[in-house]
Amino acid sequence: MESIHLIQNTKTFAFSAENPTGARAGGSRGGDCTKLRPCIDIHPGETVTLVDTDGPGMIQNIWFTGYVGHSFILRIYWEGDETPSVEAPISAFFGCAYDENFEDREGRYPILNSAKILVAPGRGLNCYWEMPFRKHCRITMENRSGEDKTLFYMITGCYMDLPENIGYFHASYRQEHPVQKGRSYTVIDNIKGKGQFLGLTLAAGMNGNNTCWVEGEARMYIDDDPYPSIHYTGTEDYFGGAYGFGNDIYLKRYHTYSGLYTGMFAILGDNAAFYNGQQRFLLYRFHVPDPIHFETGFRMTLDNLGWTGPRYDDYTSVAFWYQTLPHKPLKPLPGDAEMVMK
Repeated sequence: MESIHLIQNTKTFAFSAENPTGARAGGSRGGDCTKLRPCIDIHPGETVTLVDTDGPGMIQNIWFTGYVGHSFILRIYWEGDETPSVEAPISAFFGCAYDENFEDREGRYPILNSAKILVAPGRGLNCYWEMPFRKHCRITMENRSGEDKTLFYMITGCYMDLPENIGYFHASYRQEHPVQKGRSYTVIDNIKGKGQFLGLTLAAGMNGNNTCWVEGEARMYIDDDPYPSIHYTGTEDYFGGAYGFGNDIYLKRYHTYSGLYTGMFAILGDNAAFYNGQQRFLLYRFHVPDPIHFETGFRMTLDNLGWTGPRYDDYTSVAFWYQTLPHKPLKPLPGDAEMVMK
């Protein structure tokens, strides 16, 4: 049962362009029907602090719009750590790594409608991952492009007492453009600590003929596993689908879907021909009802495999997990130009 009906000793906070300090009564002095500072501009190479607050507390919702491309890098730091626990371009974090494509095969905005992330028309980015912190939280946004970019944002949460056994939210970006043929794609590795893996967003761009790209298997290695303890039979199976997301049987056509915890919510590119090339798929899988628990570490790989053998498609992902601190530094991001995806 949810606890929203309980009266608790909590205090709500909200950081936005109109109230950048998140202070009580810290919003606009403009009165009704005025907009004094609805957004901010972030200059080339500039990093802006969106949240800087002491705990204990929890981030409960993050909303972004404006520029929503890969040149905006979201970082979150817990407990005064100098290295971020979250570092990813906002487009990939919210499952829209093909951020220059604003319409799906039907000419509509792709809509990701899950319990933890919502991407709503026209490209409103919503995050509902709970992010507790005991002493301090800092959230920043860096503009790695060569021009000014506009950000609208609202970040809400509450100050509250926390249990002793909290885990800290982490997210890490990975890409291979293309995946090395014959080698598994690494979704995440080098996690050290105790916690639980909560899933990923994935963008898969086909290079060459499709030939059922979803034959690749997902493998999860818990702690010091020499072989995977969790081993799925295919890519579409891991993301909750079956038979090539519908392209293998009956209608012979891919079908999108978006559920509470998993989906293949968008296809970019023509889908008229059976297994035609150059399509782009946007997927997510969140282990909320079925978290993958680890004691000392975790890693996950995903094959890039078709009917005819190993492939060389473009894979882009963000992995999500909770863990104890301290944490290992996240893998450095590629350069801004290396993230361009069309």
